[in-house]
Amino acid sequence: MSLVALAVFLLVLLGCLTLHVFGLPGNWALLGLVILWDMFHPELHLGFGFYALLVCVALAGEAVELFAQLFGAKRYGASGKGNLGGFLGAFGGALCGAPFFLGLGALFGAVAGAFFGCYMFERLHGRDDAEARRAALGALYGKVFGLTAKVACGVVMWTASARELWPA
Repeated sequence: MSLVALAVFLLVLLGCLTLHVFGLPGNWALLGLVILWDMFHPELHLGFGFYALLVCVALAGEAVELFAQLFGAKRYGASGKGNLGGFLGAFGGALCGAPFFLGLGALFGAVAGAFFGCYMFERLHGRDDAEARRAALGALYGKVFGLTAKVACGVVMWTASARELWPA
């Protein structure tokens, strides 16, 4: 295996982390590419423990993203319905924002959607403006923290992959 091809592959894996900006599953793409690399380089054989580590870190990133928004909104006073609105708004915002700013709109759309979705659901269920706005800010903060933690998990996955793939 040539070092140039490996360096290019590691750059591609690093590029997988940018998929999070577009609302795409970057950690899972990174895992899939590492599996493909291992399949096409039988002399490497990374092993079950390594793949278990990558899967666990990817799952942790998903869980942190999910629960950060949930607990962020809850900490700021959101109801269960407000949380549902935040999740639906984040999903809808990412889809609606994706065509804008070369795909970067998905990131802004998800964050704004979490805010507006939570706000709208809270207002529709009888909360006043100040309470709804406070809950929506919690959903926004949670979404931002969750995305940041998910990217950090991707960095851990990339670092582990680079250490295993790069010859010592």
